[in-house]
Amino acid sequence: MQSWVLCLGGGAGAPAARRVRLLLRQVLGSGAAAERSGRLEVRALHGSGDTVTIGDVSFKLKPPKNPELVPQNYMTDSLAQSVVYHLRWIMQKDLLGQDVFLIGPPGPLRRSIAMQYLELTKREVEYIALSRDTTETDLKQRREIRDGSAFYLDQCAVRAATEGRILVLEGLEKAERNVLPVLNNLLENREMQLEDGRFLMSAERYDKLLQDHTKSELDAWKIVRVSEDFRVIALGLPVPKYSGNPLDPPLRSRFQARDIYHLPFKDHLQLLYSIGSNISTERISQLLSFATTLCSQESSTLGLPDFPLDSLSAAVQILDSFPMMSVQHVIDRLYPYNVFLGKEGRTAVKDALKRFELQDSESHSVPRRITKVENVHGNKPFKADVTVQIGEKEVTFQVPAGTRLLKKHARSDTFIRTSSHNQLLAEMMQSHMVKDMCLIGGKGCGKTVIAKEFADILGYSIEPIMLYQDMTARDLLQQRYTLPNGDTAWRPSPLVTAALEGRLVILDGIHRINPGTLAVLQRLIHDRELTLYDGTRLLREDRYQNLKEELQISDEKLQERSIFPIHPSFRIVVLAEPPVIGSSTQQWLGPEFLTLFLFHNVRSLSKSEEIEVIKEMIPNVPSVAVEQLLSLTHKLRETNDATAQSLASSLSTRQLLRICRRLSQHPDESLYYAVNKACLSRFLPNLARSALHKNLQDSGIETSPDDMKKLEEKDYTCEINNGILKIGSVTMPIYNSTEKMKVPDVLFYENAQHMMVMEDMLKDFLLGEHLLLVGNQGVGKNKIVDRFLHLLNRPREYLQLHRDTTVQSLTLQPSVKDGLIIYEDSPLVKAVKFGHILVIDEADKAPTNVTCVLKTLVESGEMVLSDGRRIVANHAYVEGRENVIVIHPDFRMIVLANRPGFPFLGNDFFGTLGDIFSCHAVDNPKPQSELAMLRQYGPDVPEPILQKLVAAFGELRSLADQGIINYPYSTREVVNIVKHLQKFPTEGLANVVRNVFDFDSYNNEMREILISTLHKYGIPIGAKPTNVQLAKELPLPDHKFMGYWKVNQPGNAQQKLLCPTETQKIDIKGPVYLNIQGFPLERHEARSLSFTEELAFWTLPLGEVNLVCDVTVTKEEEAENILYVTTCNPVSLYFMNVSSKSGYFVDLYDLFPRTVGSVWQPFVTVAPLGNPLKGQVVLHEEESNVVLLLDTNNGALRRLLLLPDAQESPKRTSWWSSKEEMSNYKMCREFSHKNWLVFYKEAGNRLIVLDVLEGQTHTISLPINLKSVFLAAEDRWLLVENETNQKFLLTKRAHMEAEDSEVCQLYTLSEEPADMGFGLTMASELCVPHAVSSDQLSSENLSAAVGQKISSPNRIFSDEHNYATIVIGFPDLLSPSEVYSWKRNSSLSRKRASPSDPFYYGARRKTGAAKQTNCVTLLASNQIVRILAPGDVPLKDIYPKDVTPPQAAGYLEVTDLNSKKIKYIAIPRSQSLSPYTSWLSKISDTDALLAPLGKVGLVSVDMGGGVRLWETGLDSLQRSLQDWRNMIGQEDGRPVQITIQRDSGLDVSSPKHGKVDPDNMPHVGGNTWAGGTGGRDTAGLGGKGGPYRLDAGHRVYQISQAEKDAVPEEVKRAAREMGEKAFKQRLKEIQMSEYDASTYERFSGAVRRQVQSLRIILDNLQAKGKERQWLRHQAVGELDDAKIIDGLTGEKAIYKRRGELEPQPGSPQQKPKRLRLVVDVSGSMYRFNGVDGRLERSMEAVCMVMEAFENYEHKFKYDIVGHSGDGYDITLVGSDKVPKNNKQRLEILKIMHAHAQFCMSGDHTLEGTEHAIREIAKEEADEYFVIVLSDANLERYGIRPSRFAQVLTTNAQVNAFAIFIGSLGDQADRLQRTLPAGRSFIAMDTKEIPQILQQIFTSTMLSSA
Repeated sequence: MQSWVLCLGGGAGAPAARRVRLLLRQVLGSGAAAERSGRLEVRALHGSGDTVTIGDVSFKLKPPKNPELVPQNYMTDSLAQSVVYHLRWIMQKDLLGQDVFLIGPPGPLRRSIAMQYLELTKREVEYIALSRDTTETDLKQRREIRDGSAFYLDQCAVRAATEGRILVLEGLEKAERNVLPVLNNLLENREMQLEDGRFLMSAERYDKLLQDHTKSELDAWKIVRVSEDFRVIALGLPVPKYSGNPLDPPLRSRFQARDIYHLPFKDHLQLLYSIGSNISTERISQLLSFATTLCSQESSTLGLPDFPLDSLSAAVQILDSFPMMSVQHVIDRLYPYNVFLGKEGRTAVKDALKRFELQDSESHSVPRRITKVENVHGNKPFKADVTVQIGEKEVTFQVPAGTRLLKKHARSDTFIRTSSHNQLLAEMMQSHMVKDMCLIGGKGCGKTVIAKEFADILGYSIEPIMLYQDMTARDLLQQRYTLPNGDTAWRPSPLVTAALEGRLVILDGIHRINPGTLAVLQRLIHDRELTLYDGTRLLREDRYQNLKEELQISDEKLQERSIFPIHPSFRIVVLAEPPVIGSSTQQWLGPEFLTLFLFHNVRSLSKSEEIEVIKEMIPNVPSVAVEQLLSLTHKLRETNDATAQSLASSLSTRQLLRICRRLSQHPDESLYYAVNKACLSRFLPNLARSALHKNLQDSGIETSPDDMKKLEEKDYTCEINNGILKIGSVTMPIYNSTEKMKVPDVLFYENAQHMMVMEDMLKDFLLGEHLLLVGNQGVGKNKIVDRFLHLLNRPREYLQLHRDTTVQSLTLQPSVKDGLIIYEDSPLVKAVKFGHILVIDEADKAPTNVTCVLKTLVESGEMVLSDGRRIVANHAYVEGRENVIVIHPDFRMIVLANRPGFPFLGNDFFGTLGDIFSCHAVDNPKPQSELAMLRQYGPDVPEPILQKLVAAFGELRSLADQGIINYPYSTREVVNIVKHLQKFPTEGLANVVRNVFDFDSYNNEMREILISTLHKYGIPIGAKPTNVQLAKELPLPDHKFMGYWKVNQPGNAQQKLLCPTETQKIDIKGPVYLNIQGFPLERHEARSLSFTEELAFWTLPLGEVNLVCDVTVTKEEEAENILYVTTCNPVSLYFMNVSSKSGYFVDLYDLFPRTVGSVWQPFVTVAPLGNPLKGQVVLHEEESNVVLLLDTNNGALRRLLLLPDAQESPKRTSWWSSKEEMSNYKMCREFSHKNWLVFYKEAGNRLIVLDVLEGQTHTISLPINLKSVFLAAEDRWLLVENETNQKFLLTKRAHMEAEDSEVCQLYTLSEEPADMGFGLTMASELCVPHAVSSDQLSSENLSAAVGQKISSPNRIFSDEHNYATIVIGFPDLLSPSEVYSWKRNSSLSRKRASPSDPFYYGARRKTGAAKQTNCVTLLASNQIVRILAPGDVPLKDIYPKDVTPPQAAGYLEVTDLNSKKIKYIAIPRSQSLSPYTSWLSKISDTDALLAPLGKVGLVSVDMGGGVRLWETGLDSLQRSLQDWRNMIGQEDGRPVQITIQRDSGLDVSSPKHGKVDPDNMPHVGGNTWAGGTGGRDTAGLGGKGGPYRLDAGHRVYQISQAEKDAVPEEVKRAAREMGEKAFKQRLKEIQMSEYDASTYERFSGAVRRQVQSLRIILDNLQAKGKERQWLRHQAVGELDDAKIIDGLTGEKAIYKRRGELEPQPGSPQQKPKRLRLVVDVSGSMYRFNGVDGRLERSMEAVCMVMEAFENYEHKFKYDIVGHSGDGYDITLVGSDKVPKNNKQRLEILKIMHAHAQFCMSGDHTLEGTEHAIREIAKEEADEYFVIVLSDANLERYGIRPSRFAQVLTTNAQVNAFAIFIGSLGDQADRLQRTLPAGRSFIAMDTKEIPQILQQIFTSTMLSSA
């Protein structure tokens, strides 16, 4: 045999033309080994005893037993010197019999050196790549079943030991901690105990034993010899630098280590020169220098991952074919620094590029597009020639091609070529020439589509593999299954079959998979070799051919030995989402990963390209909409604001196409609606929602109220006509289903809202979309879906997900039957097969890494099941393949999920998969829909109860949306309440609602909110039926007959006075249109805890100085009554429907300006008109006699000029002149609903009748001067003469005709007193009535009042001397009328309260009576009601001595003529009272005004604008009381009994009288005695089941519920004392005085609720963070489906259990979140604190932050700094010294207050913010928040808002927010417009600050926590 010497050197004389093999051999590296003077050589001396010599070390070869296991083709023609040194060292260790550990940076170099050594020494190799899934069975022995019995198969370590092979362990740092120690003894002593009972023993000991024993004896003892040639070569990364598990010390001590760094610079340079012969040497050395720089120690301290030096040869190869290409561009592919580095990292890389002159210059170009692709002719199969245009040139090169035909034409129906995609495909072609590649791009930017298009161009078949988080190495390579005879076998995974068949594998979602699992693919990617679990080896094509030639055996033979070639065109394309920069968890792109691929960044399309794509795909979409949509999307994508970007992710290209598809089908839909739907804006946190809204407005996408109206008015019904379903306006033919039993059928009450959702779903369903319904719990998602499928007649498969759902359980359920493993199809597979609808419920409960397998199913329609079958969408792929399920064309998915975020704490299903579904937000039905639905559930439940429930729950939901309460109460709860009430109507509403709210009964804050909300809507939760607090009744004095009123008959000529009338047209001026503004009414039901006369109350938004001057109500049916209130300073009109939620107001200030220099106090009265002028009112100003007609529907105001000559302006009298006040004009409005009014002037002699409909006035001239006019009937008026108080009766025709100027007659009324005796008469006291009824009492009421049966015309009136007066016969009969009066003890007017009277508010009135008498007659309930000042009320009679009367605005005096009783009801004081006391006293004697409401109701309005509705009539009170008690529920105190009905009738004794007890002792219970109390079956009181009540005069024992519930007083007292004592003790401990404690409580109490809810959220977050994970390979626990076969074979570690997951090796520690609160403590805060309490609110906010984060310091580190004129960095709380108790917290609040009081003026908001952002970012933290509290007067200090905006966004890592405290004027609004959306808030009411803070925390911190 000839002997040959290989001279392997690194000389420059290496030939330029290298074989292709060399290009694929990437044996690279770098490092600076010193140049040795002596060159080492490797000599291989062949012969009988061949020897290999390296330098001075020789090794004697042995011929291998299994030559096919010896590595092939790893040696190259020129070995770098450094590599030769490594080989020599390994040989030394081999000769010593030591195991070696090659340690070094990631890359293929260490493995190739090990393989080169083995090839050189002809050793067989056992290779295993360790991953986190490796168990000891993979190393030692695995059981398999053959012919029904289990036996052991040796695995790599045992095989290597017995056969004398070399065991290569790669990736020691990946294996879990306790796996490798099984090798310890094998490494040290070459001994190992095996599972099957054999024992491995080292060669020396075995040979010693052989001397004494025979071989058969040793075999019988099961002792096996370990070959002396067995060695272990371990390959690993140094762990502290790279991530992974550190080496176990006992294991480490058994290895000899060698650092294999990258190749030295020089060696590497030589290598690269040899590859890139077309490139200038200078460029190569620059490239290498740059790469080496990035691997240096300095760059890793910057946090830059190592540059993949091993990939440089691939880069040089590309540059060799494209010498004109820019180097920077290639570097981007090796090291995509823009994707995974933060700002500092990027600058560092750019500087290095500059330094080595690698930046792009003009001359270097980038590829433009692929111009043509064609097959290579000749003997090269699977190759294609690709021509790429680069710059102006075209370059042709060869690339591997697929096994199918190349795609000739560039058009495709699903892929639109844009210029950036053309460029990307061209670049991918270049990378494809040399290496596998990875596409990085955001969600929905088209990675999958591009990869498919790429495959089509080259004729590849695609193998998509969806990766998920808990995927194991087995899932990637091979899975076990059972053969039909029960034997276990291994089935290759899709990845392996693709490698054999030469397909393009698409690994989708590599960022999700665990890096430890990915390690098994490294060898496949680097060397194209793979060893599988069952011992199969896959070799690279050229190595396989080499082996064949060398061994001279056929393919079949090799395949029997389980050796297969990997197809030369096999390639991997990986798709990934970009790593989150700065986040600790999602940094998947590490140094190891960088060595595997070339990276291409898929950018999302530019705006023009996206428009092009959309218009090509959807030709008929309206282009205006597309423009707006895209300008919005790109605006969101380009900001660096995290909130906006999260919104942009829900508007991916995929989602935009979906929106446009929908718009092209339904062009009338609004874009606003589509975008909100795509972003699920209903469930976004408040910040994000406002940002979205602002961006929508800026892009001109808006919705108008008209659109909303149209939507609401649309007809949403569904009908089925001859097989066609129509929902709303959408139709679809009904499905014929064979499987009727799978079609859901559900009780569903239709309502508009749900029909809207269903119509929407149908639209998307018709477009072929899969649907996702998101909503709170209990809003009817399941009902809607079931109803929807029922209408469509579609069969449904149902899957409910939960925490433990796995990918396997989604697709198949394995089970074992007769030793065979059988897979049951899950509902998902069934639905796919048969075309059913798959409903996936609770999708957010399953881990997102599980649900993401749905993506491949929806997107590419492919999915591989764990039993080897695969689901495909396309029939074309099916021919000739078995185990394929074709997706049925009717298959659809409908996914249901709760909304993301708190309190559901599910996984964010929408965030990960939202853009592949069409999303629908399902909300609680709107009040109308909900009412309609509840009526159907509870047809017998009274309507008012349903309305109360709907209103109360509506309010609770809005509180939940604002984040004030955590639980979103839903329709489900209301429906349950209504069902209960329907079945048990006697049970009270207050009890039934507790079924929902008892969950919250232990959370005090929550309970207070709930109870106050329920009380507001009149649900008396917590009330006792005994809490009836009606006013005390006092007896009314008897009525007296007072005499007669006589009408003097016309016989007497002087008495009959005729009054002439004249008629005129009215002049009308106008109209002017006034603005009608709405305001919300916070209406509170008053009968919540107790039952009183008061029904409801709300407050009008009056100014501090405004005065109410008139109140009136339309005379309509009860429900429609509209209340009108006028105010006079400034003059305005408020009007509202008394049962609605909103009111309106018209400002009339411009019409009645206040004149300067005189006291003109306008006084305006209002008269509402009736049909056909409904909604119009006449306003009358009394001093100037201005009459206005206002249409409240549209705001048209007209002025009516009544008398052209009477328009003199009011004489301005100076207020100090003693002259009597001017007389005023008055309006009589008793018949305003008939559209006519009467005006007169006090002390004047004319009556003006205004007929509004005719537009005329009739003026009646009188012979007397008037004092007052009462319209007692339409045609009979009572006039009172001025000065004398003489009464007259004016009669006229009811309807005056214009032409018939008829004369009215005036009669004198003389009052003749009854004969009093002694000649006394009462003529002296003629008094003016306060109110006269304009209709008569019914005869029953009249009879009841005067105590005799009588029926006659009558009128009832009241004056200052009498409670009431009835005149019988007046005004219709002209005979004398009888007068009956109920006299007062003391007249009202006599008793003017003196200013010292404590109950009198306001100044004394100088003259005259008040303008409003506040006296009302209620004819239906026979009552007269007036408001009295507290001084006129007999308080001593009403309140007991020891009770001080409440502060009241006045008292309602109710005189009831039916029951002959008087009641006094206090009207509570208004919150604020006007300072104008004298003006006030002119309007009314009391601080409230009164008007009748309907027939029996009253409404009072106090001067502060507090409106109250009252009910005083006895009958209606009794009815209401009954309803109220029903709502509380009958707890009549009887004990509840359990009775069991037996048929024999023994136990029921019939009711009886019982024995009579002669002593008449009290008997309680016992069923014996008559006259007992509280018993059963016998006659008595308070019992049950007796025949009648019998009172024997004893105290009745009723065990009342209240008594049972009551806690004894002493227990309460003890508890109270205990609490106080503990409180004092605590104060003592922290040395806090009680005064301090109460001060602190002032701040703390104000924010208690927010603190509470924030802490609840923080707790939940903590809990969510601690959620346990599955630990696999356990010996106890639940059976792991994936290991069911291992269980059959009898393995132990086949269980999984939940446990705390160890953090992934190398994952950084969780850092706390960092918050800095910057508060304004400048002088202006102190100065304006009096105006709006801003300083106190800031102090509350600070208090809230300190309290909420107490004890969460490990998760949130906060500090608080202040800024003021003194400086911008005043530390209040340091992050290391947070206050621990109330005293320390109070200190901080005091410091704030003192600082604001004494600091310099000036403003440092900008500097403070800038400094805070800069400083905070220097610290280590997960996330940074800066919240600035400031008042918005920046402009005063010349600070421009745009500058402030710039400061807020200076650092993208810091989330900065500004909260402006509502400032003077609209400064804050203007500011907010210029600041970025969602970053600034305005607290106009400082109470909102804590709420805003809470919003910020919940929506940002918690989203990412």
